[in-house]
This record gives sequence, C-alpha cells and structure tokens, in this order.
Amino acid sequence: MKYSLDRHEKYVLIILEEKKLNSLISPKLKSEMILMNAEGIRNIILDLSQVLYSDSSGLSSLLVGHRLCKNSAGSFIISGLSENVERLINISQLQDVLSITQSVEEAIDLLFMEEIERDLNRSEE
Repeated sequence: MKYSLDRHEKYVLIILEEKKLNSLISPKLKSEMILMNAEGIRNIILDLSQVLYSDSSGLSSLLVGHRLCKNSAGSFIISGLSENVERLINISQLQDVLSITQSVEEAIDLLFMEEIERDLNRSEE
C-alpha cells in the first residue's frame, strides 16, 4: 500500500496514494489505522483524492476508521472523494454516517470545530 502520513498535534492526515481501495489495500489500511489508534491518535483525516475506485472491502476500512475514532472520542473525516467512490457510499447509505468533505482544508476545519465542541461539552459536565 502506497500512502503518506502527515502527523500534527491534534490529528494525522493519511494520503492514500492508490487508484483502488479494494481487498488488496483495505486490510493494510485497517491495520495502519488500528495501530495509530493504539498509539493514542484519535483524529484521522483520510485523503482519498487519488482513489478512483472502491469496493465493499474499501467501505469496510472506512467504517473501521470511523468506529476507532468514534470509540476514542475523536473524529474520522474522509476528503476528496471521486464520483465512483461517492456513488458507492451513497448507494450504501453511509453518507450520513461518515464525515465527508471536499478538501483536506475543509476536513481540518471540521476536525477543529468538532474538537472545540467536545471541549465545550466536557467543560459543561
């Protein structure tokens, strides 16, 4: 699996450098996200702007990332979907489950807004 990582204080950006998110790539992506989560990373932005195709195992890896981040009170945001991948997500009715943005910049903004909201909720308790 070809990808690059951009680590920041509050999040990690994974840029998937593959054309297909399929059964060959998906298990590697899942294990990478599980390792990150085990290291204490709870906010992940996944840039799929280079991915042109995904199958059900690719969707599965997106749901794993979503669950890992949600269970650790974090955010999992996907950005840069191609038409084909977006169509698959819509057909699977996951567009309301997953956080999706057009660009990485929008994903970063959304992530920080969600962080602020979580901080406010904690301070009210």
